[in-house]
Amino acid sequence: MLGSKKLNILVVFCLINLTLQAQRGLRIGYVDMEHIMENVPEFQQSMDMVDMKAQKWSSDLAKKKAEIEKLKEELDNERPLLTPELIEEKEEEIEYLREKMFEFQDEKFGVGGELMTKKRQIIIPIQDQVFNAVQEIGDNRGYDFIFENSADALLLFSAKRHDLTKIVLKLIKRNARQDQLQGEDEEDEMFGGDYKSVKDAEADEQKEKEKEEKIAQREREREQQLDERARRRDSIMTAREAQLKARRAQIQKRREEQQRKRDSIRALRENN
Repeated sequence: MLGSKKLNILVVFCLINLTLQAQRGLRIGYVDMEHIMENVPEFQQSMDMVDMKAQKWSSDLAKKKAEIEKLKEELDNERPLLTPELIEEKEEEIEYLREKMFEFQDEKFGVGGELMTKKRQIIIPIQDQVFNAVQEIGDNRGYDFIFENSADALLLFSAKRHDLTKIVLKLIKRNARQDQLQGEDEEDEMFGGDYKSVKDAEADEQKEKEKEEKIAQREREREQQLDERARRRDSIMTAREAQLKARRAQIQKRREEQQRKRDSIRALRENN
């Protein structure tokens, strides 16, 4: 009898608890990721730097395209005066520059290129900060679900009272101030890099300089080869033009001699 009474009390307690949960309802919120990104100063500063680099890369790419188009136009104009060997050389030069241009384009703007990599390095730390802030809000305020409201999300409608975006921004800025007081390097965090000692940083910088110097040396050697080809081509073209000029002079001279002979014969006939 006593056991049955305890069971009844437990059932009643469970029913009361379920009723209270139903009356309380689910706590739901959402955050606007696009608005957060636009209002985090570090994100905007880093994106501005990346955009400046992207503009420079676009300008460099346009120059490479213009150079190739110029060489193609020159080849079309000079083709009648060039030997097959020179034509082949110029076509190889153009093809080489086209390959280098596409390599540059893929390296900077490709799927795994430098532009996409830098953007990911900027976005991921911000997303982590948002996730940490959302976790803190959910745990401290008893939220059951917190969704993302952005162009890529499928949240079609949500009342403004569920918007937690401003709270998330405040938490991110508060945490950033705390990190600054603790001496953490925010710029290094924004780009996803690890702390490096002065010695390691100098070693990396030296490696980067050596790499850039090797690339510059290859470019200088390539330019020297192209200049040498251009000099040989100009020399051959000059000689070829001189030959053509001499031939035209000879032809003109023969025509003038033939004309004098015809004039002499005509004069003799008229006198007779």
